[in-house]
Amino acid sequence: MRVAKPVSRVGFADRLRAALTSFMTNNPSRFALLVFVALILLFTFLLSLPISTASGRRAPFVDAFFTAVSTICVTGLTTVDMATYWSPFGHVVIVIGTQLGCAGVLTMASVLGLIVSRRLGLRQKLIAAGDANPLRFKRGPVAESQAVRLSDTQGLLVTVAVSMLVIEGGVFLLLYPRMLLAGHDPVHSLWESLTFATMSFTNTGFVLTSPGLAPFATDTYFLLVLSLSVILGAIGFPVFYSLSRVLFFPRRWSLHVRLTLAGFGALLFGGAIAYIALEWNNANTFGGDTDFGQRLLQSFFLSTMTRSGGFSTIDTAELSQGSLLVTDMLMFVGGGSASTAGGIKVTTLAVLFLAALAEARGRTEMEAFGRRIPQDVLRLAVAVTLWGATVVAVATIAGLALTQDTIDYVLFDVISAFATVGLSTGFTMNAPDAAQFVIALTIFLGRVGTVTFAAALAARQHAQLFTRPEERPIVG
Repeated sequence: MRVAKPVSRVGFADRLRAALTSFMTNNPSRFALLVFVALILLFTFLLSLPISTASGRRAPFVDAFFTAVSTICVTGLTTVDMATYWSPFGHVVIVIGTQLGCAGVLTMASVLGLIVSRRLGLRQKLIAAGDANPLRFKRGPVAESQAVRLSDTQGLLVTVAVSMLVIEGGVFLLLYPRMLLAGHDPVHSLWESLTFATMSFTNTGFVLTSPGLAPFATDTYFLLVLSLSVILGAIGFPVFYSLSRVLFFPRRWSLHVRLTLAGFGALLFGGAIAYIALEWNNANTFGGDTDFGQRLLQSFFLSTMTRSGGFSTIDTAELSQGSLLVTDMLMFVGGGSASTAGGIKVTTLAVLFLAALAEARGRTEMEAFGRRIPQDVLRLAVAVTLWGATVVAVATIAGLALTQDTIDYVLFDVISAFATVGLSTGFTMNAPDAAQFVIALTIFLGRVGTVTFAAALAARQHAQLFTRPEERPIVG
């Protein structure tokens, strides 16, 4: 008698896992976008609950949606007073959201892929590595002479988790005694220290306590600790990982690490010098009768916050026209690649500068620190910059069409949204709902767009088996 073989039945969970794995494998950039969209919708729902508001009433959709986008994209722009509008439950939701969002689009997608497929396979490694270097999605071989090798991807994911825990914990320990010395009760000081630590390292810039930064607006210790936390968050996880292995061997630092540190430092201190000069006579900010020590502190703090930090001790709308323009430029550049900061990134600007320098010298190759930079990196830098400029231009035009505000304030908030900075002239909070949705979309495109757009471009590169006739158009 023949015994029939049992028919294997695939459960719904297994089919769902297989479908997600297939989608993640074939469309990593779209999968990353799907993860962020899902998180935004989830947190919009949570913030729409009556328990999330201090009044106990359901928040309007535009406020819940905007706050969710700003939270997941670690931006800091807001349409409401964060300290008084949301309840303790809402504040906890926001803190959790910033922790999820600061990891990065593709890193978060790779972690979810790890959960779905139950292993960190090649595709998950490529997705995670794409956060550190979008060229990882390029078809064909990729040179391993870079900040993070593919074999180091799992170590990079560990670095993201450990650095978040260690740095935020360290900042919390540094701020807590200062809160106690300021006369705050121990429990309130715990919450204040925790929120400032998380909001500074994630470069979000939300102030969830009242009166917020006001008591510490001239406190050197507090502002320097906050600045250090923002800088560490904006440098980038690949830099952390690389330096953790060769910190005391500068000659072994990768080109990415050197370009990031050099570019970041130049913009940080260059911005501080510009603010001192431009705000010297502005009594409405930190000029006028302010002593020189405070001018140095406030200019350095402001320059640090333009990296993507978003905290402010002054009314940003009171900055001079020159300072607003300088801030626009610093925000548009942002921080380091694969960091909690936004913008087109410091290394993108560095590559464009090196290309211009090579052209001025009549050289065919870009070089820096004894290394040659290939042309595909330049093409990617140009594409990312044009993508950012296009998003900012379109959003600014839309904002001007929907409001009666001046272009300097609209442009400022649009760039702040795109670069996920959080500084504001007041335009965002006072804008009509339609303009706030435009700003929210700009935040989303700025946070997820540069990485996924660059990854998509790199993935589309393919070998061309023929060469067309050459012709040189006039440039310049």
